[in-house]
Amino acid sequence: MRCPFCKEDSDKVIDSRSSEGGRVIRRRRLCLSCKKRFTTYEKIGESFKLNVIKKDGSRVPYDREKMIAGLQKACYKRPVSADKIQEAADKIEEAVFKNYDKEVSSIFIGECAMKQLRAVDNVAYIRFASVYREFTDAGEFIDEVTQAINEPTDPDQPGLF
Repeated sequence: MRCPFCKEDSDKVIDSRSSEGGRVIRRRRLCLSCKKRFTTYEKIGESFKLNVIKKDGSRVPYDREKMIAGLQKACYKRPVSADKIQEAADKIEEAVFKNYDKEVSSIFIGECAMKQLRAVDNVAYIRFASVYREFTDAGEFIDEVTQAINEPTDPDQPGLF
C-alpha cells in the first residue's frame, strides 16, 4: 500500500476492523517512512447488486457515495468530522446488509440515516429530516426540533435498526 503523503510503499497495519457485517475491512496504517497514519478500506467483491426501492416505486442500484453525499450535505458547516460521517455510513450499511439481500426501501435507509445523524449532531439531523420527511409547514419543523431536544438517542441502542 502506498502512503498517500510520501508515496512510499512501506507501512504497517496498526488496527483492523470489520464493518457492514464483515463485508468491508477498515485498516488503520502507519507509514514507516514519514510516520503519518492513514486509513484504507477493503471491500469484498460481490456478484449481485443491491437495489433501492424509491418512494415512487422505481428501483435504482444502491450507491454508498450517494448516501455519504446526503450525510455530508446535512453536516455542512457543522463540527462533524469526515471520520464521523464515514462511521455513520458504515453503521447504516451494516443495518442495510444485515436486513436485506437484494432490495431495500429508501425509507429504511432514510430512517437509519436519521438515527445516526441524531446521535452525531442535532442540527444535521434536523436538516436531513426536513428534506427527507418533506416538512410542509413550520409546525412540523418545530415538532421535530422539540422531539430532538427532549429525546436523546443512542445510535447503538437495540431497536428497529
